[in-house]
Amino acid sequence: MKGKKILTHSLRKDERAVSPAISTVILTSAIVTLLLVTVVFANNFLSARLAENEFNSMKQFMQTAGLQIDYVAWIIGSTQTVGYASRFGQVDFENTTLTYTVYVYKTGGYEYLANYSVGVLMFNMPANRYSMINNYYERVFPSNNSFLQEGVSTPVCHIFIVEKLPMNDGSYIRIVAAPTIRMLTSTSTADGEQNYFKFYLPILYASNETQPYRSQSVTLAGTNVQYKTTGSVNRVRVVVSFPKASSGFDNTFFQFENTIEEVIFQQSSTIQFYTGAVNVTLGLHY
Repeated sequence: MKGKKILTHSLRKDERAVSPAISTVILTSAIVTLLLVTVVFANNFLSARLAENEFNSMKQFMQTAGLQIDYVAWIIGSTQTVGYASRFGQVDFENTTLTYTVYVYKTGGYEYLANYSVGVLMFNMPANRYSMINNYYERVFPSNNSFLQEGVSTPVCHIFIVEKLPMNDGSYIRIVAAPTIRMLTSTSTADGEQNYFKFYLPILYASNETQPYRSQSVTLAGTNVQYKTTGSVNRVRVVVSFPKASSGFDNTFFQFENTIEEVIFQQSSTIQFYTGAVNVTLGLHY
C-alpha cells in the first residue's frame, strides 16, 4: 500500500505532464479539423446530389425539345423557345452528325433518291460533376432503337443518354436528341387504289447567331419544308452514316439497331419524303 501511495504522489507532482492550455489547443485543433473534413464531405455530397437532380430534370427538358422540333419542322415561320436552368451542364449543338441516304427499288433495281445531313442537340454534363460509367447507354424515348419509326404517334427525335470517354469535345455524360425518320401509310381510291408511304425527317442546323453562354435557352425555328416523290416503288432502303465518326459520333455513340433499314411493299406504291428545316439557336430569344 505504501508503495502505491508514493507512485500516485509522484505522478501528481510530475512536471513533465501536458499543461491544460496545451491540451485545450490540441483538442480544439482536432475538433476544427474534424469539422473541416465534415464540411468538405457535406459540400461534395450536396454538389453531387444537385448535379444528379439537374441531370434528371434535363431528361424532361430534352424530351420537350424533341416535341418542339416536331412541331416547328412542318410549319414554315413557326418559332419556339425552350428555357432551362443548369448550374453544371450546358446545351450544345453538333452540326452534320448524321446522314440519311434514301434509295427506292423499282423494276430495274435500287435507285438513289436523296441524301440528308442533320445535326443533333445535346445536353452535356461534365463527367467530373456527374457520371455513371464509361460506355453507359440509356434510351429515354422511344423504346425501339431503330432510326425508322412507323405510326402517327412515333417521334421524329430519339432521346437517349450516353457516356462515352474520351471524345474530342470533352468528357461528358450527355442527353441527346437525334433526328430520326417517321413513316406513315395511306391509301387513295380517287383514281383506283393507290398506296402512299410518307416519310418525315427534321433537318436540324445551327444558326450563325448562336450565343450559348448568353442565356440558357434553345430557340427552334421552322424555315423550310420540302419533299421528293416518286412512284412505282416496291421497296425503300435508308442507310445512316456518321460524318463525324472520327470525333466519336459513330454508331457506338448512337447505338441504332441497324445502320440499314428496308421497307418492302406488298404492291407498287408512291413514295413521298418530307424534310422540315429547323434553325437551332442557343442563348438567344426571338
